[in-house]
Amino acid sequence: MAAGAALGAVFGEVFAVFHDSVKEVGSKALMFKPILKSLESQLDSLAPLVKDIRQLSEQLDLPKVETETLIEHMKKGEKLVRKCSKIRWWNYYFKVLYSTKLQELDKEIVKFCQVDLQVYGTRNALMALLSMNRMLQKVDSVVETPRASCAVPGLRDLTVGLEMPIMELKTLLLKEEVQLLLLTAPGGCGKTTLVQKLCQDDQIKGIYKENILFVNFSKTPNVKVIVQKLFDYKHCQPKFQIQSDEEAIEQLPQLLNHIGPNPILLILDDVWLGSESLPEKFKFNIPKYKILVTSRTAFPRFNKFTYHLKPLNDVDAMTLFRHSASLQDGSSYIPEEDVKKIVKGCGGFPLVLQVIGGSLRGEHAVVWKSRLMKWSNGQSFLGSDAKLLGHLESSLEFSDDKVIIKDCFMDLGSFPEDQRIPAAILIDMWAELYELDEDGINAIAHLQELTTRNLASLVMAGKDASEAYSYYNDDFVTLHDILRELAMHQCSKEPEEERLRLILNISGNNLPKRWMEKKQKLINARLLSISTDESFSWSWCNIQAPKVEVLVLNFQTQNYTLPEFVEKMDELKVLIVTNYGFFHAEVSNFQLLGSLPNFRRIRLEKVSISSLCKTLVPLKSLKKISLFMCNIGKAFENCSIQLSNALPNLIEIRIDYCNDLLELPVGLCDIVLLKKLIITNCHKLSALSKRIGNLVNLEVLRFRSCTDLLELPESIRSLHKLSILDISDCLSISKLPKHIGELCNLKVLNMRGCLRLRNSLPESTLELMQLELVVCDEERARLWEPIKEFLTKLKVEVAEKDINLNWLPK
Repeated sequence: MAAGAALGAVFGEVFAVFHDSVKEVGSKALMFKPILKSLESQLDSLAPLVKDIRQLSEQLDLPKVETETLIEHMKKGEKLVRKCSKIRWWNYYFKVLYSTKLQELDKEIVKFCQVDLQVYGTRNALMALLSMNRMLQKVDSVVETPRASCAVPGLRDLTVGLEMPIMELKTLLLKEEVQLLLLTAPGGCGKTTLVQKLCQDDQIKGIYKENILFVNFSKTPNVKVIVQKLFDYKHCQPKFQIQSDEEAIEQLPQLLNHIGPNPILLILDDVWLGSESLPEKFKFNIPKYKILVTSRTAFPRFNKFTYHLKPLNDVDAMTLFRHSASLQDGSSYIPEEDVKKIVKGCGGFPLVLQVIGGSLRGEHAVVWKSRLMKWSNGQSFLGSDAKLLGHLESSLEFSDDKVIIKDCFMDLGSFPEDQRIPAAILIDMWAELYELDEDGINAIAHLQELTTRNLASLVMAGKDASEAYSYYNDDFVTLHDILRELAMHQCSKEPEEERLRLILNISGNNLPKRWMEKKQKLINARLLSISTDESFSWSWCNIQAPKVEVLVLNFQTQNYTLPEFVEKMDELKVLIVTNYGFFHAEVSNFQLLGSLPNFRRIRLEKVSISSLCKTLVPLKSLKKISLFMCNIGKAFENCSIQLSNALPNLIEIRIDYCNDLLELPVGLCDIVLLKKLIITNCHKLSALSKRIGNLVNLEVLRFRSCTDLLELPESIRSLHKLSILDISDCLSISKLPKHIGELCNLKVLNMRGCLRLRNSLPESTLELMQLELVVCDEERARLWEPIKEFLTKLKVEVAEKDINLNWLPK
């Protein structure tokens, strides 16, 4: 009896809360007020019955299971009413949905009052409880877990170019060892369409029949709702009501076993970054049960079984575009050349082809020509359609702790289309803009995350253990044209004077009109990128950019002048000057850099260094110089000022692919603060100055792939701070310096590919007590075997032969 009394008391309390919530919400939620007032009236009528039930519960036991379930549903009824107070007036869908459910609840209570109260007695009162239980359960099931189809959506338009992807995806999916397969591609590439076509395949339909279950996972997945949908779709009920995600996963095998033993394919469509762990919770050891996941993100945890969907090739892209623009018959009044230009600009993205094609359907040829002119003048290809932009922009939603990744993506728009972006450039930029580490580890991690999200492609050359976290000279990033446009569009959302990064693409001498005004134009960006073509010849206009920290100048002419306004960029820290033309360029106005108090890094590509040295001025803050594919000759010997005075705080020099470098410039050996000297792929470099021993602060010394270099001077014995020495692929070096043992802090020696180094090692190598790693081939490894007995820290790594042409300049 005590248990019954306690249960009756709980029921009374829950009813009171439900009753009070209806009163409270009814006075505030105006759109639901009439319904809630009616419901309140019915609950007022029920109050005496509830009082009787509480008294009766002291005399006989209430049916425990039914009453506890009723109490739970009463709580959910209270939650339903509370939700009404949060529905906004403009949300028509939920307004209709909740109004309908409240009306249903009100009708059931009216029926309860009119019929069940006529039979008044102990048993009938308890039966009335069960009636209310069923009524609330009905409302709860509809509102909380609405019935929805989990069938594969039908195709609504033409599909092209999916024959090979379907065959490849199907082959991978049907492998016995595959239980969970990831299908990944950037937004708009047609992942869902490919899945729809796959499910129409005769072999797939023959295997899975009615057991293909399709769930849109979305950005904020509700596992409880997803599982309930699956139960409803297969007309099956869980053993007990699902209250949490954990309970949902716990009961899912019941459904799968109910469907089985026939094969089952569960498709989880559009899984977002941050939810990648959830699909694995749907995995169970059930025979012939497989999961296919689609995502814009190439989750590393699924690397073993991942299929990357590529954009359409030119032929398929043209077919889809012609269909979307109603140009199927091939006798269009639109010039074929114009059609080809537009299709090329769509980058093979089905969504882009369909949207752009649809926007031009039926338009006059003049409209097509006008659109092409706008795009060729630098206007955004994507800006013509809000739907397309919205779809692609959804790929750029990041959590608060990942905002920097979005910034890094937008920075990639600073470089010309169809060009590889050296990772070394981005490391320099981001070290200053976002205070990332000097060695580039965090920058590379950000690039890897962008690659994972299918927003960029990081190509990394094969690395030895000695360079895994410190050498990125041969690594680069590629960016699809559409994604580059997306990055640029994101940068251009704010008014020009408010943008954090300003990206300008100038065709010919068509400078922006706003820049030609007499009044100086103020720019507040931190990053300024200016790209000009081979016909640019005008002198620069007068602008103010006092907050610019990174300046990227992309050009194609043989003669180029640094803008005069650089002289007033007091916050400038990084200057990237890249010549994309065929011939080396003469660049003038370097003297402007001498007035910049915070200038720390400069990178020059395909530039004649003689132009730099002729006008060299003291750059007291400069810490790093990078020269890539530059003409050097003897330029450093003819400088207008001694290098040690011009560059008093320089700590790093990188010289790559400078084919006319015959010997190490003597002047560089006087920059005593230098910590890193990196010279790679300079195949004509044959001699090093003996004065290299003056660089007593050197920590890293690399001469990678300097194939004509004959020897290392004995003077390097003075480099007592040196920790990394890299002479890999120096084919002409036949011996190590006699006194190499005096490099008392040497930890890593990379001598892979030193094929002429066949003699025994110098005796002094026994003194390299700090040496931890030697990278070499098998023949050179045998030379180190006797040394390993004395150097207990030493590990000799035999490098794999790696033929990788990704490093070749494009």
